[in-house]
Amino acid sequence: MLKKVNEKQNIKLDASEIPHVRIADANFPAPFRSGLEYSSPARGTWNIVHTGMLIPEAHEIFVCAAGCLRGVVLTAAEMGTQDRFSTVAVRENNLLDGDMEELVIEGVTDIINKLPKRPPAVLVYTSCVHHFTGVDLDMIYATLRSRFPDIDFTDCYMNPIMRKSGLTPDQLMRSRLYMLLHEREKNPDAVAIIGNDLPTDEDSDLMHMLKGAGLKVHEITSCKNYAEYQEMAESCVYVSYNPDAAPGGDMLAERLGGTHYALKFSFDYDEIDETFAGLAGTLEKATGRTGLAMSPGEIAAKRAECERELEKTKKLIGDTPVSIDYTFCPRPLGLAKLLLDHGINVTRVYVDGIPGGDRAAFDHLKKDHPDLMIYPTVHPGMRFARTANEEDGKFVLAIGQKAAAFDNTNHFVNVVEGGGMTGFEAVTRTCALIRDAYMNEKEMRELVQVKGLGCEVCIR
Repeated sequence: MLKKVNEKQNIKLDASEIPHVRIADANFPAPFRSGLEYSSPARGTWNIVHTGMLIPEAHEIFVCAAGCLRGVVLTAAEMGTQDRFSTVAVRENNLLDGDMEELVIEGVTDIINKLPKRPPAVLVYTSCVHHFTGVDLDMIYATLRSRFPDIDFTDCYMNPIMRKSGLTPDQLMRSRLYMLLHEREKNPDAVAIIGNDLPTDEDSDLMHMLKGAGLKVHEITSCKNYAEYQEMAESCVYVSYNPDAAPGGDMLAERLGGTHYALKFSFDYDEIDETFAGLAGTLEKATGRTGLAMSPGEIAAKRAECERELEKTKKLIGDTPVSIDYTFCPRPLGLAKLLLDHGINVTRVYVDGIPGGDRAAFDHLKKDHPDLMIYPTVHPGMRFARTANEEDGKFVLAIGQKAAAFDNTNHFVNVVEGGGMTGFEAVTRTCALIRDAYMNEKEMRELVQVKGLGCEVCIR
């Protein structure tokens, strides 16, 4: 019998049919098999268009097939940055005729010549088709640089085949943010925070340490123009706290000199102490300043404040089920460990792979909280999670957009990529955000569909 494929159906699955695993039974670092993937409706995380726009006055040019261009074109339109965005479409005849190098060179040249204002920098995004066909990218960029010596060019990639090996597209994109910096004399009074899409919170422990020492702090999110962006090269220390920014920090230090320090984003008190003590030592050596490390009294006070915030949070939300997803912060299992150890009822964590930095938290949770459920976000079965995971008579409090979408809850923490938090402030601010989410509903379906939460920082 023929059946209309567009016929509306009420599909409701039991929660047991949604892919998940007890953490006690999960494997590290891949609790789920890789295969056909699903994309959730939560769009608050940044993509390569958003991140590239952080370089002030730079122009982005994407070179790929027309179908692939659709998503990035919509991103630029939603951001309101169409004037800083162009495309070159790859067609079948380009593959058959073998003129891919010429297409890129002449396409980029034509775009630049037609722009109303010459940009100081151009980010050229090539795609998987260029790698499949063995395009000579080195020759392309050498030619463009000789044609336009007044423009800085850098190579960027929209290449899904790079997702499973080597540096990921996200890691590469974050490194490319600083490839355009020109070498200059180092300033022992200047440091740079690198690799973040969102500005570092002014109340964070990192900012307090740097500005309390009288250091000049550069961050790409605060650069108003290309000249200010170039001033970042004077920094004697580059600090990253997003794990995906660490490779770029190493490249930057090797290329321009200076020191890269990868500050660990953590919810573990001892690890916070250790990573900030390491940063203090690095800064003291590079800047000649002393006394940057937190004193034992300061550390004790900060730990006590974290405990008070956690106790206050537990008292307010009681046994409300809490879910966490990886888009909220780089260490979702570390957050789950902190909350569960303080009596907060975390029932689910949505994550496709366990970050390396979360190995200790993973082992702890397997032993002390074995019934914590791990759910994927890209498994095709997750398209039914919204209906299957509804709990009658009570709501789930979600930490992160994907968790909110899967749990169909308006009580959620609307933050991506750690929201600029670092150190003990990450604990105290997260607690405050959880309490706010408990007391105040949000329009989840409207909020999570907006791409690039906080990307207005790119619009200068």
